[in-house]
Amino acid sequence: MSLSFILCTLFICGGLSCLKSQTRAAATMSVTAAASGFVVLLLTVTVVQCENGWDVSYTSTEICALRGSTVDITCTYTYPSTFNNHDTTVQETFWFIQTSNGIYVDLMTDPEYSGRVENLCGNNKCTLRISNLRESDSAVYKFRFTTNQPTGSFTGSAGVTLSVTDLHVKVRGSVKLDSYNRAEFRCQSSCRLPDHLNYVWYKNQQKTEEGEYYSDDFHPADRVSCAVKGLEDFRSPSILMRSQIGWDVSYTSTEICAFRGSTVDINSTYRYRSRWNNHETTVQETLWFIEESNGIPVDLRTDPEYSGRVENLCGNNKCTLRISNLRESDSAVYKFRFTTTPPNFSVNGSAGVTLSVTAPQLQVHVRRSTAYPSSTWTELTCHSRCQLPVHLSYVWYNNNKPVGRKKYFHLQHFNAEDSYHCAIEGQERFPSPTVYYPSDAPKPPSVSVSPSGEIMEGSSVTLTCSSDANPAAKYTWYKISGDKQVQRLSEETQFVLSSIRASDSGEYYCTAENELGRSSANISITVTYAPKPPSVSVSPSGEIMEGSSVTLTCSSDANPAANYTWYKEDEDSPTASGLIFTITNITAEHGGKYQCEAQNTHGRSYTTLHLTVGAGKSVIIMNIIRLTLVVLLVPVLVWTLWTRRKKTLSLKSEVNEAVEMIELDNCPEYENVAAAAQTEDTEEQEDLV
Repeated sequence: MSLSFILCTLFICGGLSCLKSQTRAAATMSVTAAASGFVVLLLTVTVVQCENGWDVSYTSTEICALRGSTVDITCTYTYPSTFNNHDTTVQETFWFIQTSNGIYVDLMTDPEYSGRVENLCGNNKCTLRISNLRESDSAVYKFRFTTNQPTGSFTGSAGVTLSVTDLHVKVRGSVKLDSYNRAEFRCQSSCRLPDHLNYVWYKNQQKTEEGEYYSDDFHPADRVSCAVKGLEDFRSPSILMRSQIGWDVSYTSTEICAFRGSTVDINSTYRYRSRWNNHETTVQETLWFIEESNGIPVDLRTDPEYSGRVENLCGNNKCTLRISNLRESDSAVYKFRFTTTPPNFSVNGSAGVTLSVTAPQLQVHVRRSTAYPSSTWTELTCHSRCQLPVHLSYVWYNNNKPVGRKKYFHLQHFNAEDSYHCAIEGQERFPSPTVYYPSDAPKPPSVSVSPSGEIMEGSSVTLTCSSDANPAAKYTWYKISGDKQVQRLSEETQFVLSSIRASDSGEYYCTAENELGRSSANISITVTYAPKPPSVSVSPSGEIMEGSSVTLTCSSDANPAANYTWYKEDEDSPTASGLIFTITNITAEHGGKYQCEAQNTHGRSYTTLHLTVGAGKSVIIMNIIRLTLVVLLVPVLVWTLWTRRKKTLSLKSEVNEAVEMIELDNCPEYENVAAAAQTEDTEEQEDLV
């Protein structure tokens, strides 16, 4: 008994979770202290060392999180710096939720968590970060660390219980069906969420207000839902106000994954009031549909695509849609509807059930012991990209013979002559690829882009990476940015750019890795696109003077490179072509609006600029001269004219004075002559008489 207890004690310090039983045993052993004092002393030292030196503690043992969100589960661990006169070093840290044949399954290697988990460790503290949470992630998570000591492994036995939940709306006020009423709603979940969350409310799919509670007036046909702010894509199911008094449709599951060629059952439950206005209510019609025509649901039983493959099995307020011989085209959101009378109500299950139909596309993931080189165990996992129901059974084949029926298949030795593959029970015609004894690292991957050829901006592009590797390789896609920084993109075989942009052009590379090695290959992506609105400039940039030379430049981001054409306002023909347009000896007539057109095979774009031409220096000088002449010559001209006029007036005055003097001096003679002349005339007249 003492020896077994010593062994148990030593093993506890190495990582078993029987510390409590060890303590109880120590108390029992104290009864025999007199007979075996050495054992008691050894046990006492060991217990103290186990309690004070080896430990895992969790920040919280219960966490509630929303589907689609990200959660951090944190622990701290301690261990003695020396043990048995040897320095202790940590060799491995990981989180797990289950074991397979006594082997702890590292979540980082679990395909169900692929690309969604990180183990962030430092300073004896480790955080498990799980993103894009699913309801199937609800579990008890435990941390384990392994050291270089012979039995130096320790597990935090309590673990952290994670509950992943959806939101639902609870009505807190009275409900009437025949008129509007005011009610109060609360957004809540099945477990207690953090208090700091903010909620967003929707009425008939329209955002209304924020807060944990929401009050409003409603009509019986109104629908109300809520979401956590920042996680609006994960809204609660909409509640129909009518359902609050007994009219509702609910589904057993809202997401189903099924295989091509198989049969699937989609289940719903509906309820209604048995009497209405003192009349017994009866169900007139039940149907399943995936689309509506002019607002009327189309019964799948009348859809020729489902002819002979669908059944609507109803009874006891439950209806099951059974679809046989599934096709990938059957992937859709399925909804149930029932109609009653009286009243003439038709109620739809608004959320619906998302069905994904695919081939199993199984893969075998291989995990080996990494803590100790001497350990040779191997664990095989049968994995599908589709999120499969937990109740499925798996079949393992060794050299094509069935050998097991678990999802995780444990091997103590993987012999060189062995081969393994798996299948889902009932779907054996869709087996996984066979894995052989691993001897080679992944071969250089083959990378491809679809569609091939020219890649247009806005199109959907898929990059695919594949490698000949055994065991199957894990793939990671990266992009090398312009500053040589490497951006991690995806951990899937395919990386999809659903609406590719010009900025997505560049160098991509894929790595294929398994525990035996790593290889990579790259591919260059060039995105073509129509010209962006051009940028135009004028040189020189200041005031443009007549007689100077001006250069107009146009540039646009385009792939392939754009061709450029210049147009002047009110002119039908192009003014110039090319990136640069130069005008020499510019005149005022060159002023006006110019348009640059950038064009390639995918489209065209325009930009307009206004060119203003000012007077040149020579013109300004001439204008100054003219102005100067005008300013100077006008007074001179006026003075000259005034002087000449003054002289003219003076001369005229002198002439007049001279004439007057002459007339005054010659006046007597003139009179005598006139008189003589008159006398002579008189005499001549007398002679004639």
